Amino acid sequence: MGKLKLFSISLNNPQAVYYPGQFLEGHVTVELNEEMKMRGIRLQFYGGAIVRWSETHTSGKRTTVRHYSAHETYFNSELVLFGKASGQGGDNPTLHAGSYTYPFRYQLRDGIPSSFEGSFGRIRYYLNATIDKPWKFDHTTKRAFTVVNLLDLNSDPGAAVGSRGENEKTLCCLCCKSGPISCKFQIDRCGYVPGESIPIKAEVINHSNRRMKRSYAELFMVIIFHSTRKSRTDYRKIGEISHGEILPGDSDTWNGDLLPIPPLPPSKLHGCRIIVIDYYVKFCVTPAGPAFQLEIPIKLIIGSIPLRSTVQQYGFPPPLQGPSHSQLYQGGTQASAPPEASMPPPTYADSAFGTVNIKDEDDSEYTKGDMNYTPVYAYYNWGTTAQPSAPTQ
Repeated sequence: MGKLKLFSISLNNPQAVYYPGQFLEGHVTVELNEEMKMRGIRLQFYGGAIVRWSETHTSGKRTTVRHYSAHETYFNSELVLFGKASGQGGDNPTLHAGSYTYPFRYQLRDGIPSSFEGSFGRIRYYLNATIDKPWKFDHTTKRAFTVVNLLDLNSDPGAAVGSRGENEKTLCCLCCKSGPISCKFQIDRCGYVPGESIPIKAEVINHSNRRMKRSYAELFMVIIFHSTRKSRTDYRKIGEISHGEILPGDSDTWNGDLLPIPPLPPSKLHGCRIIVIDYYVKFCVTPAGPAFQLEIPIKLIIGSIPLRSTVQQYGFPPPLQGPSHSQLYQGGTQASAPPEASMPPPTYADSAFGTVNIKDEDDSEYTKGDMNYTPVYAYYNWGTTAQPSAPTQ
């Protein structure tokens, strides 16, 4: 058994979910079996975004690999828990055998973006504690946490407004041209929060002489990663619902089939300039045989605070026009406080995209802590009941 028995970071908020402007509170625990000489014990508070990918380009016989990247740092602060600060001279202190608890309190910056883990970039927040030992490897432990920058749907006039689209496609079979397939698709509003379901309304008419294999509605995310020289777009499918085949001359009607919204980060990722998120619901009709499918996309706004106009439809009392969530809870420690007076509180659920490993290039083999991290997002446990709403204008 070595000198170090325990080295860990604990947060007072067990959910480890915070809003911009809140205080991060907790303690670092050190247990030593024997005394240890060290420069000091330090705690790093870090929040930032990074975008990075590589592309292979071929010109004639020459192949080159180009690297694209960008980063933003929202905060990077150090707190000395014991001993000396980084780079400070003087004698190195000794910490005797025993158990030690070092409390910390750190206020997050206002306006920082929500946590996000993507294929070509991320927004990540973590604590990194280090026992800095002279002439030997350092002991390090790491703890990630989630920031949720709340997007209030009531602040966007377009969130309560419905949208519709229509499209028509004519199929060709060898030299014969058949009639068109036509589709009308609508949603009664564009703003939703995770936990709600989108009622899908559509009508498909098959005037062609070919069978349609199916029609379906798909929820997907579009992420744009901006490097210093180039941008890259990534698409993530989130979920879909579907109907069966439509024979030649037949039609099919969708009367509010429900497409659920799992835990997701809010639209745009406000506060970040190098990663942007948008959401769409797309209605598609897939013909049998060789042909491109018919598609109608409609843009959505995924928020963190629901529309007041929809809250009553879930059986909650009318929300009061009180101060905003950030005004009520700035500097607090509750992660599940209601967005505003009488607004139903969200829970916080694991991201629909699952767990990532947070070990970075700068982390050594001696870096400990839980390297598996799953961002969590506001989620309203309202079930899958459709919301009645006014017809689209």
